Amino acid sequence: MSELQIYLVVGIFSAVILAIAFNVVDMAVAALVGMCVLIALDILDERDLAEAARTAAGPISLLFGGMVVARILSTTGVFDVMGDLYLRATGGSGRRFLLILIVIVAPLCAFLPNATTVILLAPIVVRVATALEVDIVPPLILSAIVSNAAGLLTLVGDPATFLVGSSIGMTFVEYLKRVSAGGLLALLVVPPLLPFLMPDIWRVRRTLSDSAHRARITRPVYAGLSLAVLVAMMVLFVYGEDLPTHIVPPVVALIAGALALLVGYMARIEPTETVLRDVDWKTLLFLACIFCVVQAMVKTGLLQVMSVQLYHLFGTRLILVALAMIVGIGMLSSLLANVPVAAAAIVTVKGYLVAAEFVPDVALSDQFSAWPASTLPVFIAMMFGATLGGNATLVGSSANIVTAGICSREGKSVTFSRFLRYGLPVATAQLVASAIYVLVLSHFMR
Repeated sequence: MSELQIYLVVGIFSAVILAIAFNVVDMAVAALVGMCVLIALDILDERDLAEAARTAAGPISLLFGGMVVARILSTTGVFDVMGDLYLRATGGSGRRFLLILIVIVAPLCAFLPNATTVILLAPIVVRVATALEVDIVPPLILSAIVSNAAGLLTLVGDPATFLVGSSIGMTFVEYLKRVSAGGLLALLVVPPLLPFLMPDIWRVRRTLSDSAHRARITRPVYAGLSLAVLVAMMVLFVYGEDLPTHIVPPVVALIAGALALLVGYMARIEPTETVLRDVDWKTLLFLACIFCVVQAMVKTGLLQVMSVQLYHLFGTRLILVALAMIVGIGMLSSLLANVPVAAAAIVTVKGYLVAAEFVPDVALSDQFSAWPASTLPVFIAMMFGATLGGNATLVGSSANIVTAGICSREGKSVTFSRFLRYGLPVATAQLVASAIYVLVLSHFMR
């Protein structure tokens, strides 16, 4: 590929990112236009699009399946009942309100897309915040921050973690053994910061009224079947790859989505087309297009050049490389979508490990899974950087952007600086904690 084409790819990629960062145009439109320009300039061809689609298929399948399951669950009344229980559990205490919010959000986001979970839980959070007479913006921002961190609890909790894990052949159970504790540590960092970040809510004490109407599940069979689909999805995430048919997480998500649609159709609650219309197609389109743009960067050889530079800078000191991944990818993920950042970093790190002779050239293929134990902390550091870095800014993750939209519909604006006031301290503390975790992990995996 010519040097001119390399500059064109970098320029188009930069233009897309800047257009999104400064809100010049909608993010999906910017990514789609960037992809189309690359095709028109003959930088991307059919084979490149097929390669990008293959890479993007896993994360997009996870998101789509999770969105459908969550959308069906929203019609069961389960979340309304949770709202009533949540309010009573607070006892009028702002401190309990914030702490229980973490307990509710974390397990859901371990298995469902974080942006989808934020959308589902937003009415509950707003309801409880209104009853406690507190500002709705801080707890909604907290739900986004917790949802991003909770994505580290499982391999399927965040598309970026799945993308990195699947690229090295890491199974769901292996992830639980090696990475989940780091995700839990990132969550445990949050509560001690709340009295300083949200003191007005933390000190609130209110007397609750018992006269409020309490929600009920009017269709228990429908709700039970929908919850059964969710439970089955979680079980298959853990054990599906051990079955004779070897069901990988993206396929599990698609199966669960299909079953959820079937339950919704049989119950005649609302038409299937209504459920599908509410899927966040814009986010899925954005990710697909960004993967194509990243594929163009791979094709230019730019990422391979970065791999060599990484080797010249750090040599064979894997611990330094891992820490560099946490800092560097964490910073990039605070400004860009973390999934394509992770996709580009995978190519760079694999190239570095080949250049440093930790693995043979065949490791550059997606089928290679015989990674030395000493190299795994580098990939795990990539997961932490990509997932936790998004907590820093308003544009760091889709959950953050969704939260800002919800606040706007409720008449509350969330500026970049206001989100930064909450997000940056939390993200910094979480990245430091994850760096410590990676250092300890590196010591035991030598």
